[in-house]
Amino acid sequence: MNKMNNKKEYEREELHKTIWKIANELRGSVDGWDFKQYVLGLLFYRFISENIEHYVNENQRKAGIENFEYRNISDEQALMGKSQILEEKGFFILPSELFCNVRKNADKNENLNVVISNIFNNIEASARGTASENDVKGLFDDFTIDNKLGNTVDERNEKLVKMLNAIGNLKLGDYYDNNIDLFGDAYEFLMTMYASSAGKSGGEFFTPQEVGELLARIVIQDKTSVNKVYDPACGSGGLLLKFAKILGKENVKEGFFGQEINLTTYNLARINMFLHNINYNNFHIARGDTLVHPEHWDDEPFDAIVSNPPYSIKWAGKENPILINDERFAAAGVLAPSSKADLAFTMHMLSWLSPKGTAAIVEFPGVLYRGGAEQKIRQYMIDNNFVEAVIQLPSDLFFGTSIATCILVLKKNKTDNNILFVDASEEFVRNTNKNKLSDENINNIVNLLKERVSIDNKAYLATYDEIKENDYNISVNSYLKTNTGEVEIDIEEVNKKLAEIVPRQQQIRNELEEIIRELESDYYE
Repeated sequence: MNKMNNKKEYEREELHKTIWKIANELRGSVDGWDFKQYVLGLLFYRFISENIEHYVNENQRKAGIENFEYRNISDEQALMGKSQILEEKGFFILPSELFCNVRKNADKNENLNVVISNIFNNIEASARGTASENDVKGLFDDFTIDNKLGNTVDERNEKLVKMLNAIGNLKLGDYYDNNIDLFGDAYEFLMTMYASSAGKSGGEFFTPQEVGELLARIVIQDKTSVNKVYDPACGSGGLLLKFAKILGKENVKEGFFGQEINLTTYNLARINMFLHNINYNNFHIARGDTLVHPEHWDDEPFDAIVSNPPYSIKWAGKENPILINDERFAAAGVLAPSSKADLAFTMHMLSWLSPKGTAAIVEFPGVLYRGGAEQKIRQYMIDNNFVEAVIQLPSDLFFGTSIATCILVLKKNKTDNNILFVDASEEFVRNTNKNKLSDENINNIVNLLKERVSIDNKAYLATYDEIKENDYNISVNSYLKTNTGEVEIDIEEVNKKLAEIVPRQQQIRNELEEIIRELESDYYE
């Protein structure tokens, strides 16, 4: 087992080195985020080509046609099986348009940029009018071969050939080795690489993998399967896919559901599903504003909800008179402030959480203690016993911000009316220029949640009465002394020292003035 894990780790490390090399060698004048679209687009193109190939080859070999190779048959022959392939895979690619066949003659093809654009259009068009149309539509929208790749057709084609070869040479294993998860790993590494180098603009929709791991572990606890998982602000889909990694995708019984407002990110989330070999009929990623136009009314409630919604963004709030009567928000009797949507996302998730489910949400610290409407929403959640735990995370975990965030854990089937406060502010390792949660850190946090008892400086189990007396403030440092890196100041001691310093300061000033007078006297004499 260890030997196999070591082999996988070695493969993963080599893969990351190669991707880093591609990025540094090829991007040149192409901005990092633009370059990412090309690399991801071609990685996705290779993946779905091999996915189709494997599916058809397996079927034909089972039917007794030994050594069948889809890449070697004519397009006319392939079209005979098109409807079956579409029904199963959700898209169709002609043999002549497979990644391997386009790559083979790429350096001799003067129209390569046009050919690749047409192939991507054909793949999307193949799903029109079928059950998978919405899952495939627009997947290649960000892959536009324009002047960013070079000023002339020749320059653009030269870059494309280099990228095709580089992506084609990546050692991603194949279906026969069951190593196809390396495609997904390559995707995640690319996202991490570009998010960390692009700062806030790149990191706003990407949550570090280990934070995603923690959220999923909190929700799963000892379960071996869940019915369906949901993220209302799903970004590129990484949090949802942690459930596939931890449980196995077959143990997410009814699939992966998410909504994303940003078009580019929405496309990335769907690509991410395919790259992790989640079939089109096992996921539903929708585009739109979740707070005003939620797309999964027919799919809720969910047993497992995880999310890292955007921090303190503006939303319609009370400006939209319909929202106060929306069943997701009405129960609290008040809407989240228009300038801070954090608790609107929280109420949405609470509303769509099943009676036996768990939600783990990354929150901006202010929502745990601010007054006004936010305090009333907290009071609703606490009075109704929906808050299971609050976890203080370390600072500097996320791309684009160094702030120390928290995790709010919600449940509707609690066995007590206490809230567990966990101080995990010291649970991190320093990794290059960011903090990171190690496996040990994650295990420590999850174990504190399981034990659900007070432990000095680590966890405190507060009663409902304590929280009520504290005006429904649920910030961790109100119940535990969190280490923020600040030194505690003893005001009395400071005043005492100041009392000693001020007279001494006056004495020194007097002595200096005396010296200056003497010097002046000597000078003028």
